[in-house]
Amino acid sequence: MTPPMTDSADYNPTPHVIPEGDNATPLEVVGGDCTATEKLIIVMCGLPGTGKTHIANRIARYLSFFLAVETKIFNVGEYRRKLFGANLPAEFFDHTHEEFMAKRVQACDSALSDMINFMQQDGVRVGVLDSTNSTQKRRSHITESLKFLHCKVIIMEVICDKEELLEHNIRTTVNMNTPDYRDVDPDAAAKDYNKRRENYINIYEAVDERDGSHIKIINNQTYIVHNVRGYLPQKVVHFVMNLHTLSRVFYLSRHGQSEYNLSGKIGGDSGLTEAGREYARRLADFAHNVIGMDVEIDKETGEEKRTPRPARLWTSTLRRTKETAQFIKHEKISQFKWDNGDEAEWIQFQGRARRNLDELYAGVCDGLTYKEIAMKFPDEFSRRQEDKLTYRYPRGESYMDITLRLEPIILDIERTREPILIIAHQGIHRLLYAYFMGLPREKAPYVSIPLNTVIELTPTAYGCVEKRYLLLSKEEMMKDWSDGQDEPVTSMPMKDQEAAEDVRKITEGIRLHADSFDVMNPPSF
Repeated sequence: MTPPMTDSADYNPTPHVIPEGDNATPLEVVGGDCTATEKLIIVMCGLPGTGKTHIANRIARYLSFFLAVETKIFNVGEYRRKLFGANLPAEFFDHTHEEFMAKRVQACDSALSDMINFMQQDGVRVGVLDSTNSTQKRRSHITESLKFLHCKVIIMEVICDKEELLEHNIRTTVNMNTPDYRDVDPDAAAKDYNKRRENYINIYEAVDERDGSHIKIINNQTYIVHNVRGYLPQKVVHFVMNLHTLSRVFYLSRHGQSEYNLSGKIGGDSGLTEAGREYARRLADFAHNVIGMDVEIDKETGEEKRTPRPARLWTSTLRRTKETAQFIKHEKISQFKWDNGDEAEWIQFQGRARRNLDELYAGVCDGLTYKEIAMKFPDEFSRRQEDKLTYRYPRGESYMDITLRLEPIILDIERTREPILIIAHQGIHRLLYAYFMGLPREKAPYVSIPLNTVIELTPTAYGCVEKRYLLLSKEEMMKDWSDGQDEPVTSMPMKDQEAAEDVRKITEGIRLHADSFDVMNPPSF
């Protein structure tokens, strides 16, 4: 059928159409039985090496980013380091040494006092006290100190008694730039850490009914929930049941260059250009040789041993992401063993298209360039510049809407143990990246997620390690280089330019701190 002859601003040949029905209207914030004054305190409990800090950080990040609940962690280790320095020997944690014990109590009480002051402020909602809290007497002292606040208090005990999992946690703790062992030989650090742990084992008392409301997390497999009620506590329970402390990695990639990228249009459901298909071919090689492969170096011979590892593939439901995944091989890994002991045949990179990962829907502006939007809908263009996070396109979506539909994706990422390749869109990856890198939500719309680049993210207890791989350079694309998804800087108001610059500085700081930022030339496979 020959398309009608109309002005380009009125004709979109490949529209991204949201079906009629519930999904045709913008998402609304779905609340629970939760008032703006409800407050929650989580008191972490557990031996060193169980993953308490990792879990505490993930909870705080989830509540603040997805529920807009102001949350703060009070890590007793940080108070101890500020008061008495880092790199303290294991003897400092000997409970029979009166001087050291008094210093540790001072650090604990200092953190508790600051948390109490924080929770008394208007608008704050959740405080997390991150420490071992290894005796019932200590936990009772904490809960008694908090009674006058009239907050809900939950003791969260993290137990790890599987030797293999415990060794992994300790190795990860001492190797991931933990402040207590920074610049310390890993073997010496592990030895000292185990001594520290033994000091706590000698006096440790498990959580029971005397502690009141509590959650027990046992080896990230078994959960005991005792007398936990309320909207926020139940959200926390649901979230922690999707967590684990094993090392995991996932990869963010935008689709290859699309026809709309080339013409500067936003949205739509167009296919890839030739440059986009070339990126898809290179991404397939990268997926096979990097994401889906474990590489071990023999310490004696220096030989490289490559073993296939199970990996997942998620795309949006839109044509350009599916075409970007088209060359990825789906080989079988026979008799893969899950962590619960079950065995099954694994199909490598078995594609899963998820509507949650579809690009931000621009509504009546779908298929237009930013210049056309500014000309045709000047008021809308201006409103979007005023508040890019919450602005909703007419009959379309906002970044806040996207945040709501990404919550199930985040839970899937948190609970998945295999590497995941997520091929999606700039708006989607901006929010995923901001969540895991600890960026404020209002900064997310200004994160740059370039074409032809794979971003590798590895969450840790103390942050998120990032690497970037450039698979197709501008020089290789020559004159066909175009993105089309970013407004020209000249069209951005000064505050937006400043916000974009703030994000650039923040992310550079994160990368430098993690010592992991690595823009590579296209890898040779």
